[in-house]
Amino acid sequence: MILDGQQASSIQAAAQALAQGRLLGLPTETVYGLAADSDNDAAVAQIFAAKGRPANHPLIVHVANAQAITRYAQEVPLFAQQLIDAFWPGPLTVILPRLPGAANASTGGQDSVGLRCPSHPVAQAVLKACQQLTPPVWGVSAPSANPFGRVSPTTAQHVAAEFGDDLLVLDGGACAVGIESTIVDCTRGVPVLLRPGAITRDDIERACGQRPLSKEELSTQAPRASGTLLAHYAPNAKVRLMETRQLQAALDILGPDAPALAIYHRSPLRSTARQLQLRAMPASAADAARQLFGDLRALDALGVPLIWVETPPDSADWEGVRDRLQRAAAAG
Repeated sequence: MILDGQQASSIQAAAQALAQGRLLGLPTETVYGLAADSDNDAAVAQIFAAKGRPANHPLIVHVANAQAITRYAQEVPLFAQQLIDAFWPGPLTVILPRLPGAANASTGGQDSVGLRCPSHPVAQAVLKACQQLTPPVWGVSAPSANPFGRVSPTTAQHVAAEFGDDLLVLDGGACAVGIESTIVDCTRGVPVLLRPGAITRDDIERACGQRPLSKEELSTQAPRASGTLLAHYAPNAKVRLMETRQLQAALDILGPDAPALAIYHRSPLRSTARQLQLRAMPASAADAARQLFGDLRALDALGVPLIWVETPPDSADWEGVRDRLQRAAAAG
């Protein structure tokens, strides 16, 4: 059931559903989440079951404000606080040392917890309404509202199509960011970028004065985090990333009798293929991120077995889009 997220009655219904241990389709500025009370282990278990997600793959806990951090984290290093001050509310997840007993089912058995304060007004309204309940719900675990490993949802209709009318979904419109949050591990004494997103390496460095390491640069293993598996974000069609010249050369070789396929491209292409479906990727990284999952879903709906994607630029602002496409291609 989809409810208008602008209505106060919808916000209250959503908060009550979470308090009762039910799941909720929750809009955020990044993607729509499949939400449950972080401190209700049985409710969180429903997320894993509904998504088909491995139980040791941690979830991000969403909070209304930075004050709620003390409910879940033991400490906040200075650089982590600087990131929180700069980017909350917003598309940043910080991984912090976890308080014993907090959000047990959401953390995949780890001694760390991922926390985010979303900026979407509907998510904010729900989280604040949850805090005012008796007893209060302090945090909401909300991975993307889609089967595990598949394309993330950026509209309420995407969520309803995945889970049907039995799931309560708040309609907050299309997601403004469109890809999942940047994840920074703050448990190692230095910032470590585990998942790129709209907040870039350059943004992180400007906020805290330290350039984040990649997890490959660590001498020890980084915590597991959402959306960091090699294969993820995949449509039913097989995705192949191709450089511009490689893409044009393949079209030239195939000629007019090329098999049915879709191409997601930035550069002008020449082709005489009769079964070719073309879709232009936006020129800016922010617009491409906003449209990425919706465009992949639209191309997949054409029923083609293959989606060829022109590799995005190798620059910091495109890193989040490039990461999602690389993981989608790895699933094939």
